[in-house]
Amino acid sequence: MILAKAIKVAMLSPISWSTPPKHYGPWEFVASLLSEELVKLGYDVTLYATENSTTKAKLQSVIHAGYSEDPDLNRKVYECLHISHLFENADNFDIIHNHFDYLPLTYSRLVDTPVLTTIHGFSSDSILQVYRKYATNPFVSISYASRIPGLNYIANIYHGINIDSYEFSASPGEYLLFLGRISPQKGVHLAIDVARNARRSLIIAGIIDDVEYFQQKVQPFVDGSTVSYVGPVAGQKKARLLAEAFASVHLCTIPEPFGLSIIESLASGTPVIAMRKGAIPEILSEETGIIVSNPEEALKAVDQVHNIDRHVCREVAEERFTSQRMAKEYTEVYTKVLETNKV
Repeated sequence: MILAKAIKVAMLSPISWSTPPKHYGPWEFVASLLSEELVKLGYDVTLYATENSTTKAKLQSVIHAGYSEDPDLNRKVYECLHISHLFENADNFDIIHNHFDYLPLTYSRLVDTPVLTTIHGFSSDSILQVYRKYATNPFVSISYASRIPGLNYIANIYHGINIDSYEFSASPGEYLLFLGRISPQKGVHLAIDVARNARRSLIIAGIIDDVEYFQQKVQPFVDGSTVSYVGPVAGQKKARLLAEAFASVHLCTIPEPFGLSIIESLASGTPVIAMRKGAIPEILSEETGIIVSNPEEALKAVDQVHNIDRHVCREVAEERFTSQRMAKEYTEVYTKVLETNKV
C-alpha cells in the first residue's frame, strides 16, 4: 500500500507561459490546477515551471518567464535546460508527471523514475514517431477521441477546473462569445458569420495565434459594436464575460482534443454551440449545449439556446469537471504506475 503523503511528484509544466498562465496557456493551466489540488491532498509536489509561476508546491525554475512572454528568450535552449533540470534530479522523486509533450519522453529511459505523460494533443503527425518509440510508457488521454492506436493508455482523465472561480448567471445578456486562441482551426470566422446572420453581437476574447488570419478574416469585421475584440482575458473579466453571454460558440474546423473553454462556459451556466469534431460529444450533451455539423446548423442553434437550462449547465460542471475530481483520478493513476513499476 502506497501512502499519498509519501509520494514525491515532479510536475513538469510547459514554459511557454507561467504556471498558471496570466491569460492563455491551457497546458500550464491544467498543470497548475492539478499541482494545487495534489498539495491539498498531502502529496509532496515539486513544480518545474517558470520562475514567475505561482504555486503552493515547491518550485524549480531555469527561466524567469515564459518564452512566449519574453521574445528575447531562445525557446529551444530553455526547453532543453528545463527538461534536463528535472531529469538530472529524477532520483529525488517517485514519479514524474509530464505535461510537456514529446520531448521529455526521450529522457524517460535514462532514469529509473517512472514518467507518466498526459497527452494534451498532437501538434502534427511528425511528432508521432517519438510517441511510437516510447509507446510502452504510461499515458493518460484527455478524451477518448484524442487517442491514437498503439500507445499504452492507462487512463482517460477529463480536465477539471476550480468551479468557484466562475460566476453563475441565470439571466444572461444577448451577445455570443468566442473564447480561445484566434486561429483558423478554432473557427473564429465561422463564429463571426453565425453572429452576423443571427443579428447578435459577438465578443471575441483570446490571444492572436495567427496574425495573418486575424488581419484577413477577423479584423475587417471588428467594429466595436456588432463584433468586438477584447484581447486575452483572465480572472474576473473572463468570468463575467462567460456568465453574461447568451451562448459560447465553439466551431472548430479540426478535431478538438478537449476544449477547456467549453467547461468554463458550463461552469458559468452558459450553453455552448459546438461543432461535432473530436471530443465535443464526450464533453457536451443536449442538456448543456447544441452540437452541430456545419455553420448552417449553428445558426439555427442560436434560436434554440433558450431551451437549455443554465442551472443544469452549472450542475453538470460541478458533477463532471471539477479539479478535485481530476486530481483524485490522477492519484489513482499514480498508485497504479508505482505498483506496476515495483514489479
